[in-house]
Amino acid sequence: MEPHPRTGPSAAAAVAHRIADRQAQIGLGPDALAHRAGMSRPYLELLTAAGPGFDPNGFLRIAAALGLTYHELVAGRADPPPGQAPPAPRPVLVRLTEEECWDRVGTRGVGRIGLPGEHGPAILPVNYAVDRHTVVYRTHHHSAADPPPGTDVSFEVDRTDDHRSNGWSVLVTGTAERIDDEPTLQRLMRDLAVQPWAGGPRTSWIRIRPVSVTGRRITSMPAEDED
Repeated sequence: MEPHPRTGPSAAAAVAHRIADRQAQIGLGPDALAHRAGMSRPYLELLTAAGPGFDPNGFLRIAAALGLTYHELVAGRADPPPGQAPPAPRPVLVRLTEEECWDRVGTRGVGRIGLPGEHGPAILPVNYAVDRHTVVYRTHHHSAADPPPGTDVSFEVDRTDDHRSNGWSVLVTGTAERIDDEPTLQRLMRDLAVQPWAGGPRTSWIRIRPVSVTGRRITSMPAEDED
């Protein structure tokens, strides 16, 4: 069982330091790390600042992208005592095709929407549905999750097992638009009936039109000694 991630500024700073050290060791810049981990660079920066308690699944993908186990990233490496059993398998990221991404996203569920904020990116949970290869969700009118039309946004869904050694993640990047035409609203209410994560007297339907759809599947392979 992997350790429960510690929280707090000191823990986040320690993990951020390990990430930076490993990036320097293998020559991997922040854009390349974000791409390899299947997330946007703003979300990578948010995770690095917040620490693994914010999104352990995201740190699993960062660890795999860096060639580390989750434990090595959040707790540091330790030399095993003589005669110890072979190291645990390491997580490996395998790219998903766009069709595989949509298959995992499914028809509805809970995801995270990433929006530009005054003090950095805002990451908010939403109940979503898929409508004709776009992502739609409802939110309180003029709330943080109700962006101006044309806003660049990211949307992420992931699943991992209890041991954080297998799972998948899908990242959709695109632009947000508010759905205003009455026939479409009636169809969405009738066919999808998505409940807003944070409701109110008035709600907006938001559609994310994808520009890119990427995904990673997390699997395991036997650990090998570092070169």
